[in-house]
Amino acid sequence: MDAAEEQRFREFVDARSPALMRLGYLLTGGDQHAAEDLVQTALAKLSARWRRVAAPEAYAKQIMYRQQISWWRASTRRGEVLQAGPPEREARDAHHQSELRLVLRSALARLTARQRAVLVLRYYEDLPEQEVARVLGCSVGTVRSTAHRSLARLREIAPELARDLEVTA
Repeated sequence: MDAAEEQRFREFVDARSPALMRLGYLLTGGDQHAAEDLVQTALAKLSARWRRVAAPEAYAKQIMYRQQISWWRASTRRGEVLQAGPPEREARDAHHQSELRLVLRSALARLTARQRAVLVLRYYEDLPEQEVARVLGCSVGTVRSTAHRSLARLREIAPELARDLEVTA
């Protein structure tokens, strides 16, 4: 990578790192360290192909989705169970926006990596089901059923989110 390309890459990293960190945070269920690792891995892979990538942010996100799934698959083979931390206390004001985010983060952390990935891609990234299926390497039916079960699980874990999750899966 020449000096001009390196400068463009550095500018991209400076401009888009916060958004990539938010996505990583969601994909990892609120694990700050895993989110940092995910973003770092994506940026390292992106830098290797920087000249050939037409849409660097889309490419970085694609790397993050696939890397998170790879880590999830590897952890299930090892039998490792990841926990984000102790559940937060129930005394909350569900109308307060920051409290609602904490409840959602806690609930998302209790889902499996695949469930989180489907919900993040489908509802946070607002991708159509066909695109989510393509990104995750599964069928559209799997995306639909996983989204349906994941939303039901979120409603079960955090009933105070139920009215905010009135989304047709």
